[in-house]
Amino acid sequence: MTTTTDILHRFQLERAGVRGAFVRLDEAWQRIRANGDYSGPLAELLGQTVAASALFTSSIKFEGRLSIHLRESGALRLLFADCTHDGQLRGIARWDGEQPQSRVSLESDARLAITIENSVTDTRYQGLVPVEHGDLAGAFEGYFQRSEQLPTRLVLAANGERCGGLMLQQVATGGGAPRGDADGWNRAEHLLATLTADELLDLPPEQVLLRLFHEEDVRLQPAQPLAFGCTCSRERVGTMLHSLGRAENEAVLAEQGSVQVTCEFCNRRYVFDEAEINDLFADEPRVEALPTRH
Repeated sequence: MTTTTDILHRFQLERAGVRGAFVRLDEAWQRIRANGDYSGPLAELLGQTVAASALFTSSIKFEGRLSIHLRESGALRLLFADCTHDGQLRGIARWDGEQPQSRVSLESDARLAITIENSVTDTRYQGLVPVEHGDLAGAFEGYFQRSEQLPTRLVLAANGERCGGLMLQQVATGGGAPRGDADGWNRAEHLLATLTADELLDLPPEQVLLRLFHEEDVRLQPAQPLAFGCTCSRERVGTMLHSLGRAENEAVLAEQGSVQVTCEFCNRRYVFDEAEINDLFADEPRVEALPTRH
């Protein structure tokens, strides 16, 4: 039984009336780390965010993308991760100065946004909440409580080899009452609190769930594969360059001989020469400077 595949497992705790999801990322996480040369506490934060983005897709039915976006006024300028409905993941972090060597606590002015983009209906939903806890798991739990009124508990972990997460959410009946026995949610919360980071990252998911919830009638769904995936393309980069305008592109051409763009998610480099830049603006008339009167 392998413990290093990149997977998402949905599961139910039938007795407690709780649904959950388990995520572990190995190759995808190593690819994301390598793209940004992340290490230490910053890598840990990013790994937790990437794992969370996959976890959050487990409870919604859509075709599109779910993204997590966190900003604050401190040195941590950006944490971003997203996951598509078919398990394609990516993520980046931005830190002012040298990467931190000790645990990072989120600033009190940090803002957390979770966005769901449905590609079928072309709709976009975004929830934005302040971060009231200094750690990511607490921030995400606060988001679901405030934005969704959905009791949620999370354990997130990341190291140099892999990242992962386990999420529990209370399930309600049609009348709004919790499903399962009266003490089910409280019991599941306390059991989850005994999970260690090493167990989450190293043990097979079946063993983790058996260790935690062996009396809760666990129903484990088949694994969904996850993988690193970037949506960049030459066409998208061309659209971005076009939005900058002809003058700015020509200024770069005059200085460097070509326009070069590197994707911040996957480090793929796109090079546009003079002819290709002219093609981007082929449908726009060139505006010549008026002669100066003497």
